[in-house]
Amino acid sequence: MKSISNVFFTAALCSLTGVAFSQNGAYKLNGKITPQPVTAKAYLYYQNDAGQHTDSVLIKSGTFTFSGTVAQPTSCYLLINPKGNGFRQPGVAMTSLYLEPGTINLNATTGSLETRKVSGGPINADNERLNAQLAPVKQKMAAISKEYQEAPAAKKESAEFQKSLEDRYSSLSDEQKKMQIAFIKANPASPFSVMVLEDVGGAVPSLEEVEPLYNGLASAIKASAAGRKYAQEIEKLRHTAVGAMAPEFSMADTTGKQVALSSFRGKYVLIDFWASWCGPCRAENPNVVKAYNAYKSKGFTVLGVSLDQPNAKDRWMKAIHDDGLFWTQVSDLKGWKNEAAALYSVRAIPQNFLLDPNGKIIATNIRGEDLSLTLKKFLGASE
Repeated sequence: MKSISNVFFTAALCSLTGVAFSQNGAYKLNGKITPQPVTAKAYLYYQNDAGQHTDSVLIKSGTFTFSGTVAQPTSCYLLINPKGNGFRQPGVAMTSLYLEPGTINLNATTGSLETRKVSGGPINADNERLNAQLAPVKQKMAAISKEYQEAPAAKKESAEFQKSLEDRYSSLSDEQKKMQIAFIKANPASPFSVMVLEDVGGAVPSLEEVEPLYNGLASAIKASAAGRKYAQEIEKLRHTAVGAMAPEFSMADTTGKQVALSSFRGKYVLIDFWASWCGPCRAENPNVVKAYNAYKSKGFTVLGVSLDQPNAKDRWMKAIHDDGLFWTQVSDLKGWKNEAAALYSVRAIPQNFLLDPNGKIIATNIRGEDLSLTLKKFLGASE
């Protein structure tokens, strides 16, 4: 139940960016909150192209202030810890907002960060407006998460219980996405719509979904720094969309021998991006093994591309052995800087691309039973 359990926010944190500043990017965030112990601290966390950034201040008489500069409007997390012993602790309250030029005011004197009010700047204004629309859906999501967290340990292990909650959560996620898409279409001239579009696309965006939404944005928004950047992302997606020829790459296998993607021409090949440290990848591996064993005699194979870290070859090799991944495996052991992953715009794993014998992409991100069903479509029933 990782999708709805209380996983720390950094596991899925994605920095959203907006239009370029017309000013110097200086911001001041003033906060008011219900009375806190003298030990209480506020923490500010965000990511941008330069990496992760964290700041902290003591909360004095229910108030605190952060100030600084960012190159462009940036999504951030504000966290409150009454003990002041760091923000990676259980029970730390958290909310999100945007750092943008000028003064931003956050009022959380109503009892919790869940009911906080943020004002200051057009990005935060539109974010608050969308959040108000999404509030009923998010409350239902939170209730599902709470239901899982409070369930007895034995119940949590129940596949039926997990599937029930996951199905309900997935339905709410779809409802949330529809509302975000409606916001984008209704506000084509808002700089915030680019940020919402990035959120709609998620870590594994679909060209068919995001391109029409981008095309519907106002010309001024497309011409903004964020608009131009997203146009570049769409162009990258075009190179790895269904119907495109798979970009060529060559990488070392487990013995150090260079393996070129083009060497698999003549076969259906699944480029499978994964890593030994990736729990969802390891959970998906049995499905890939099943499909490989069923269709390898019919001209199908797999090319595993690992995003394992430097100095982690032993863990990579152990995972290959433990999971029975008896097909070609390659890696440059550069983690998220893997050159093939960059070429295919991979920002989340597991992720895969199915190629036909000519090297054309014919399907993407097929998991579980869908993988075998897709192979059956192209190769017929397994032997």
